Amino acid sequence: MDAQRQQILFAGASLLCASLGSIRDVRERRIPNSLTFPAIAAGLIAHTVANGWLGLGDSALAGLIAGGMFLIFFVAGGMGAGDVKLMTTVGCIAGLPSLHMVVIATAIAGAAFALAVSFHHGRLRETLRNVGALLLHHGRRGLEPHPDLNLSNAEALRLPFALPIAAGCLFTVCTLVWEARS
Repeated sequence: MDAQRQQILFAGASLLCASLGSIRDVRERRIPNSLTFPAIAAGLIAHTVANGWLGLGDSALAGLIAGGMFLIFFVAGGMGAGDVKLMTTVGCIAGLPSLHMVVIATAIAGAAFALAVSFHHGRLRETLRNVGALLLHHGRRGLEPHPDLNLSNAEALRLPFALPIAAGCLFTVCTLVWEARS
């Protein structure tokens, strides 16, 4: 199988996993280890079978990069551990060649979803003020969670972040398919 088709296949598998995570995240507000851990192993194995030891290394590195980037938000109190594990999973499955597209598309989708949720709840202005407060806080305190603006605050709006992760994967698949047809 050529590299382009392989990349589409891996991106499609990451979309499937993120979609399953989204269903659980929306329904139960959690992403179970029973989904992420076997999918991480499957991604590592699939890349090893497809590309040998280099494939294993690339898959593991992609998972570490994706998970590490989102781990920062978890440590800062703005994201759940399940979201970090799902992003690690998506990285391991999608692999290094698609990782930049998945991460950027997920970040943009996350921002768009957050704005949509805050607008829907009539809290857009408050959300934008809170973003400014978070930037100031983290600029002064590093990754220390904000005392009020974090996931432990019951008043905070919640976004099942598996949805933007799935949207980022969908964008990646569509882009790769589009590029393959050109």
